[in-house]
Amino acid sequence: MSLEPPKLRNDCFAMPQGVDWVPVDEALSRLRASLHPVVATETMPVALATGRILAKDAVALRSNPPAANAAVDGYGFAHATLAEGVNTLPLVAGRAAAGQPFGGAVPHGHAVRILTGAILPDGVDTVVLEEDCASDGQKVAFRGPVKPGSNTRRVGEDVMKGQVAIEKHSRLRPPDVALLTALGLQQVQVFQRLRVGVLSTGDELAQGTATGPHQIYDANRPMLLSLVAGWGYEPVDLGQAPDSEAEIAAFLDQGADRADLILTSGGASAGDEDHVSRLLRERGRLTSWRIAVKPGRPLAMAMWNGVPVLGLPGNPVAAFTCTLVFARPALSLLAGAGWHMPQGHIVPAAFTKRKKAGRREFLRARLNAEGAAEVFASEGSGRISGLVWADGFVELPDTAQDITHGTPVRYIPYSAYGLMPAG
Repeated sequence: MSLEPPKLRNDCFAMPQGVDWVPVDEALSRLRASLHPVVATETMPVALATGRILAKDAVALRSNPPAANAAVDGYGFAHATLAEGVNTLPLVAGRAAAGQPFGGAVPHGHAVRILTGAILPDGVDTVVLEEDCASDGQKVAFRGPVKPGSNTRRVGEDVMKGQVAIEKHSRLRPPDVALLTALGLQQVQVFQRLRVGVLSTGDELAQGTATGPHQIYDANRPMLLSLVAGWGYEPVDLGQAPDSEAEIAAFLDQGADRADLILTSGGASAGDEDHVSRLLRERGRLTSWRIAVKPGRPLAMAMWNGVPVLGLPGNPVAAFTCTLVFARPALSLLAGAGWHMPQGHIVPAAFTKRKKAGRREFLRARLNAEGAAEVFASEGSGRISGLVWADGFVELPDTAQDITHGTPVRYIPYSAYGLMPAG
């Protein structure tokens, strides 16, 4: 049975009256509080569920292992029969192997040949390793002491039947699929893939080949579509719209029909040609957040025909940064995976910088051979090559800082944002 969650409220992005510059932490907190999953659920085979997000807890239908078994090739017996020093036990006829249980019980004081993965027969609770034994096929000899239960696996020592194996909101990986399969689950209930529309705007964007220096290629759309796909969502290419409110409105109408959320780039500020923010203000439900972040600052958040719109800056470096910092946790929550923030770690700085108070800064950075953070030579937000040069960010706090070589700074690798590292 498919369940459809409620839509977002039209005022979900509303900020209090009089708010001007919004600190990064407050923006993230308010964004988190305003969102909830917006996608329906569906049931699908476990074998095909890699990358999907669980909509309910996955509960074990059987224990793993389902029965006590041997962890090694050797000989099995009841530990209570052992004596100190050398033990010599007669062997019963037959053996126990994986998928070939021993028929019957092993008498007290006897042993049975047993192979890895075989169910422990009645009368066996301990196994001694083959290499520690001598046998003539009729009896087996080995030296003690041997701990009770040695070289065996208990029933359910991994997961017990009825136990929650993987919790709701988890994104399934290949190891998860292996575990669920071992626990007898053939199907799981997951959220449908979040559909993320990506729309670029601006007359300066070339439609095909650039015909002059006044035109640029649309770097944002392929970048954002790649990010969306890499995070496991369904990318919806909405194309590029010129600086015309009527045409942008038509693109947004189409996007609202095809996507659960729309990312736009360009036109999100308050200038003469910032048609996206003006259109969203007049015909949608717009809250234009001026976030105290560098690079970035303008971030339009609105509802259009009941679908959330995140208006990103047009500059590719700022669009990339704002997508990782703000859009990624928002998309994760909307998709049913919960709110996820990146894990950073403290490293020494391999640069100098005097930072003013007032804005959170994300510097394109990478670690050198000594594990210190270098930063890109230019902070210009038009330098896309800096994103390629870097393998993460140095995040500087809102307060003023005077950074010299060796100053502890917070480094966040791209991988913490769900991006694959460079090969």
